[in-house]
Amino acid sequence: MSATAATRRSGAGRGAIERLNPVTRLLLAVLACLPVLVSLDWLSATVMLVGLLVVLRAAGARPAAMLVRLAPVAVAAALAAVTMALYGKPGGRVYWQWWLVEVTRRSVTMAGAVVLRVLVLGLSAVVLLGGLDLTAMADGLAQVLRLPARFVLGALAGMRMLSLFVEDWRTLGRARRARGLGDTGRLRRWTTMAFALLVLAIRRGTKLATAMEARGFDAQHARQRTWARPSRLGAPDVIGLTAAAALDALALVVSILAGTFAPVTS
Repeated sequence: MSATAATRRSGAGRGAIERLNPVTRLLLAVLACLPVLVSLDWLSATVMLVGLLVVLRAAGARPAAMLVRLAPVAVAAALAAVTMALYGKPGGRVYWQWWLVEVTRRSVTMAGAVVLRVLVLGLSAVVLLGGLDLTAMADGLAQVLRLPARFVLGALAGMRMLSLFVEDWRTLGRARRARGLGDTGRLRRWTTMAFALLVLAIRRGTKLATAMEARGFDAQHARQRTWARPSRLGAPDVIGLTAAAALDALALVVSILAGTFAPVTS
């Protein structure tokens, strides 16, 4: 089953999101992260989070699927918030203090902003980038962004090989157990298996590079290569990019007018 088919069955990428070019989805994820990377305030992150939820829901993403995918991100956000509240830059009223730990109004505010920022980053990544068809992405990178074909094809081949690592790891584990080496010395077993996996990956990469060179994927022929599936930007892509840019501008303008804008350099 392809990644696109899996996304359709999961229900997380139905509707307008599926009609977007993979390059557009990548650019949308970058635009969605821009305000929270520029400012450290909670207001711009709140505007982006609410706006993303509304836009993604209107585009066909299901709330249940988004919540399931955001669960690990929420845990990471909570841990980051606790760290920021305890050890963040102090300022304002002091709520609690003990040795190096000082919980103040500023640190609590920054902790809330961290939670919102992490949720924005996670939501844009899991919904917009989750389930992307790697081949379609490679077509878009080469035809829309005009990246070098040899780089795109090599990256695509490498990403395809990543899916084999899990099965290779399981095979190595079964082989060691068959030889009576898999029940003791967990750290030593992990080290030797990791080294064996590295050697296997190098050998497979060398064979893959030779095969691609033999099939005309070298630097000389990659420049004149044609593409079986054309990748174009359409009206949904323009609408999506325009909406993302407008949402970015809204989040930043609201935070500036409210006086909460805090650039990362401050």
